[in-house]
Amino acid sequence: MLRPVPDTDGAPFWEYAAQGELRVQACGDCGELRFPPRPCCPHCQSFESEWRAVSGRGRVWSYVVAHPPLLPDYAAQAPYNVVVVELDEAPRIRLVGNLVAGAGQPLGSFPPQSMRIGARVRAVFHDGLPQWVPERP
Repeated sequence: MLRPVPDTDGAPFWEYAAQGELRVQACGDCGELRFPPRPCCPHCQSFESEWRAVSGRGRVWSYVVAHPPLLPDYAAQAPYNVVVVELDEAPRIRLVGNLVAGAGQPLGSFPPQSMRIGARVRAVFHDGLPQWVPERP
């Protein structure tokens, strides 16, 4: 399976994820949250930054269900979903991942027919990667 290749700006995101924390970059001057990480704030042009913990809660903004033909390792797990999640703290920040039935569950564990735009989800971590699970009321 393909693994993320961290760059200098994004490496802290993956380091925190490996520890089970969802953090996003914030401007050290104006406080604006931003993702993807970058050296300069698009809001105030400051080069100061820090990494802030976020709740990991959000909603499914968009999704797709992948079916073969795919790369061989992925085809064996299809069909599976890829979701874009809009974070509660920063609706302009949207993270990509997979919606799974529970923490540590494999791709394809969440039934495709149950996918819904707007569904409430929360982040969980497995093998250093953020995944999303349905948020139970």
